[in-house]
Amino acid sequence: MYKVTLAAAATALALGLTGCSEQAQSAKTETQAQSVATEQTKQVQQLTSGIDLENIDTAVRAQDDFYYHINGKWLERTEIPGDKSNYGSFTALYDQSQAALKEVIEAAAKNTKAAAGSDEQKLGAFYSSYMNTEALEEKGIAPLKPYLDKIATVADKAALVSLMADLRIQGGTTPFSWYVNNDAKNSSQYALYVSQSGLGLPDRDYYLKDDEKFSTIRTQYLAYITDMLTKSGIENADQAAKAILALETELATAQWSRVESRDATKSYNKMTVAEANELTGTFDFAQFLKQSKINTEDLVVRQPSYFEKLGGIFEQTDLATWQNYLAFHFVSNYADELSKEFVDRKFAFYSTTLRGVEEQQPRWKKAVDSANSVLGELLGKVYVKDNFPPEAKARMEELVANLIKGFDQAIDGLEWMSAETKVAAKEKLNKFTPKIGYPDKWKDYSALEIKADDLAGNFIRYSEWAYDDMRNKLGKPVDRSEWFMTPQTVNAYYNPVNNEIVFPAAILQPPFFNLEADDAVNYGAIGAVIGHELGHGFDDQGSKYDGDGNLRNWWSEQDLSQFQERGQQLVSQYNEYAPFEDANVNGQLTLGENIGDLGGLTVAYKAYQLSLGGADAPVLDGYTGDQRFFMGWAQIWRRKYRDEELRNRLMTDSHSPSHYRVIGVLPNMPEFYKAFDVKESDEMYIKPEDRVKIW
Repeated sequence: MYKVTLAAAATALALGLTGCSEQAQSAKTETQAQSVATEQTKQVQQLTSGIDLENIDTAVRAQDDFYYHINGKWLERTEIPGDKSNYGSFTALYDQSQAALKEVIEAAAKNTKAAAGSDEQKLGAFYSSYMNTEALEEKGIAPLKPYLDKIATVADKAALVSLMADLRIQGGTTPFSWYVNNDAKNSSQYALYVSQSGLGLPDRDYYLKDDEKFSTIRTQYLAYITDMLTKSGIENADQAAKAILALETELATAQWSRVESRDATKSYNKMTVAEANELTGTFDFAQFLKQSKINTEDLVVRQPSYFEKLGGIFEQTDLATWQNYLAFHFVSNYADELSKEFVDRKFAFYSTTLRGVEEQQPRWKKAVDSANSVLGELLGKVYVKDNFPPEAKARMEELVANLIKGFDQAIDGLEWMSAETKVAAKEKLNKFTPKIGYPDKWKDYSALEIKADDLAGNFIRYSEWAYDDMRNKLGKPVDRSEWFMTPQTVNAYYNPVNNEIVFPAAILQPPFFNLEADDAVNYGAIGAVIGHELGHGFDDQGSKYDGDGNLRNWWSEQDLSQFQERGQQLVSQYNEYAPFEDANVNGQLTLGENIGDLGGLTVAYKAYQLSLGGADAPVLDGYTGDQRFFMGWAQIWRRKYRDEELRNRLMTDSHSPSHYRVIGVLPNMPEFYKAFDVKESDEMYIKPEDRVKIW
């Protein structure tokens, strides 16, 4: 809507100037022209710039650090809330949706006349089960006692395999996980995937690094295991805890790194159940699948060498250690749904020790978060009704269409890509499916029982329900309408096996998407987010999938080599960013996201130029359209981290920290240099021959 208004204004003003230059025009016509020009100027002025001017720090030059220039004052005055490990644009929007959802859930809890099994009854009963802390204190560990007793009485390792299958379905932790998704080499069918798992610390390197920080964390983890076992009534808890940590260290040693595991080609290893059974040695994989109620002839093993080593670990580890391992993790997984002593102890380790969080969230916030986890799409129905106007969806559809056009043009302009590969790239681009706001078909929760007096039971029943929902996909046609985020999630994603980009309603708000703002800031913000998700289809892993979502090489050998070489340039650039003297960004782990950022912003800029239709963008708040475009990108990434959280993310997160998502991308774009007059003496300057251009 605003794009049309701006174009009309520019056209009208141009005609007015032409008219005024003609000597034959009458005074009346001059007055009319001036009136039209004044009215059109007012229309332009009605649009805001969308830039948060109060956040700009003029003490930092845009040419030296654009992130701190745009966000410096916000960073200066913002304190991370005591119940959070980090705080930024994403968190602020989630806080808003959390407050809105609280009203919905509390109203449901007060409605005593809601029909049994209805959406409202489920929401109300769940909230009541979470908020009744007196009942939780009375029960203590009792809700988990039947499961712990079952673990304690397992007779041998053959029975242990079946027990592991049961516990995984019920929300427990086992040395590997499994899930159902499109077969990456036949995306029209579902496949079963199995993947390494089973660690209580965030990453395998927490077990393997020798420096003091990680040694201290392992000592604190050992104390946490001991305390949880003691509270659960396990005898000789200190010795059991040492054996559990030793077991997890063996598992960690056998595991692939995160960089290895994100390789789509290496992690696709299809084999028969008999072959998997042979791989895992004395661990009876066929029995495990049977107990898991899975009927399949084959599966995809993501890390074969891990499963081979797991067979030996399973055989060499005594039964008692496995029992204690399973008991500890089951209690730890459900500690937040038990009495205060369990809640507090888990918070002290996982939130304070590992992430630096100082205080727990208010109970109602935890309840809303948990309702989001268990009954997400029930809440989503209400959320979009009140928070997602139809005009927002229409504007987003226009933005997506322009981004796809921009990407199409970007492909045409790639000097390093052959005509043959360009055709294949465009074929994939034209098959992208955008999903905006909320699903067309909502999940059916009718089979999920929610009780007002059984919090842990609600979570366990949800785990079983979600498992059946996933398992029942096997053998059925792929449901491409399914969403993997709720509408109230402040995020977006690309799904390679469906070749789809998905934008939940909650992210479609300022500073990401502002209906009241001129196009420049929106293209720099949500436009670049759209471009980022499109870019994932062409990042170092997404580019391995074709337009139908199949893992298939559509590149010529020479083009693929060029693409990989440019990616390695980006790896080297990001490896140099170090938030701490002893910890830097992992350019290889973050490569996909960094390609998404660079390609996304590049394509968003092209789309913004297309949206102008040849007209000049207005100057708003003293900034040109190009300047506001880049400012829009920078301001969505404002974020503060606690040191513990940032260190954790450097090891485990495939996204670069927010600072580098700005200063890493912009110096590679010539348009940024022109918009802000960046010169060779400026800190953000990169020599033209060293700038990375991929898309």
